[in-house]
Amino acid sequence: MRKAQYSNNWASLDSRPVPPWFQKAKFGIFVHWGPYSVPAYRKPAPGLYASYAEWYYASVMYDSSNGGRDFHTANYGSGFEYRDFGPMFRAELFSPDLWADIFKRSGAGYVVLTAKHHDGYCLWPTKSPCKANWNSMSTGPGKDLVGSLTASVRKAGLKMGLYYSIIEWESNKTHRTKTGYFLPDSIVSKYCIPEEEYIAHMNFQLRELVTEYQPSLIFSDGGEWDYSSDYWKTRDFLAWLYNDSPVKHEVVVNDRFSKDMQGNHGDYYSSEYHDVPGGISGHPWEESRGIGKSYGFNRAESLFDYSTSKELIHELISVVSRGGNFLLNIGPEASGRIPLIMQERLLDTGNWLSVNGEAIYGTTERAVPEQGCLHFTVKPDTLFVIFTKWALTVEADLLANELPEAVSLLGCQCRIQWKLHNRKLMVSLPALTVDEIPCLHAWVLRVDLKHTDNRTEH
Repeated sequence: MRKAQYSNNWASLDSRPVPPWFQKAKFGIFVHWGPYSVPAYRKPAPGLYASYAEWYYASVMYDSSNGGRDFHTANYGSGFEYRDFGPMFRAELFSPDLWADIFKRSGAGYVVLTAKHHDGYCLWPTKSPCKANWNSMSTGPGKDLVGSLTASVRKAGLKMGLYYSIIEWESNKTHRTKTGYFLPDSIVSKYCIPEEEYIAHMNFQLRELVTEYQPSLIFSDGGEWDYSSDYWKTRDFLAWLYNDSPVKHEVVVNDRFSKDMQGNHGDYYSSEYHDVPGGISGHPWEESRGIGKSYGFNRAESLFDYSTSKELIHELISVVSRGGNFLLNIGPEASGRIPLIMQERLLDTGNWLSVNGEAIYGTTERAVPEQGCLHFTVKPDTLFVIFTKWALTVEADLLANELPEAVSLLGCQCRIQWKLHNRKLMVSLPALTVDEIPCLHAWVLRVDLKHTDNRTEH
């Protein structure tokens, strides 16, 4: 019998090398989609997490302080339960090939779909009896949404990942509320899965998703709020995943399976809307956010709640220059239509990457941090200077072992004048018209390096 390479303990599990594709990809697309996309509502508010429309079940429809209860009652009636949204989640305009094409054009290397969010609704025909009437085959679309999107994404040449909520609001206890549950007692008593049965159900579904769809990435969530890896049996699952699963050589997982795991264990650490104080360094990491203030589609958001293409491209640059991946979320409508403003943001990002992707994909963090509007990434013998404000003169401090041999502007055949003075690279850019400039929002100088060239004037 083959001896397992990784044992059921953190020292062994943490010794597994991170599959290299993840840190090379740099940019991914997150997709939050489910019954919460039907009401698609939460009053935008300042503060972290305050505008998440995908939290409609737990933080809107029973909350009188944010106007959510009044909204729900006025539009759906006081006796209308969240589960009544299930048949209304029809996905009648869902085109997985179109989605995959848009994601490919965005320049992303991977996609992460919410297979199950905290509401417990499953976007695949799970065999868990606990969800016999609460999945996309039995209620709503009548389709395997995970399966169809997975096939299209892979056909487009991208990696496919799945988000899976470890907790469910209807079943799990929490320290976050006075009652000890996320939902009113009347809902919990009606839909709650008993504790031991729930843990078995959750672990069954994780293995089911891996076996049936073979995701390259698992984005866990919610498990880190209240309970340990012993409680969730997380290490048992990871040992199986790394040793015996069909994706054992490729899969990467984040750090939100359990409370003791966050920021300590996992192939990569997760941050959303910059919610990790001081940021993350010294370990693979990923920053996620929506194009607006919400992950799930929020009809209450206006144009001013959405980041511009320029802002999103600048965030991509900042995250990658600090060694992370950027996971940009879209929230499709319940019909399956991706809002046009979200499509535009993705295509704008793709247009920028089509010119400057060399400075993003497969790069690593530089020892010297950002310098104002200057950001840096590196490859062997190549330094990329990314500047987010156009200027005819760009000056960048160089490390002792960085000796320029040639300087070019990505996307432009123009000749670049440069010189080296006191370990500072001084670059003069030509005056370019709007038709000649290679792209919008940010630009990249490629600096080819060598260690023996003494020339300083060009």
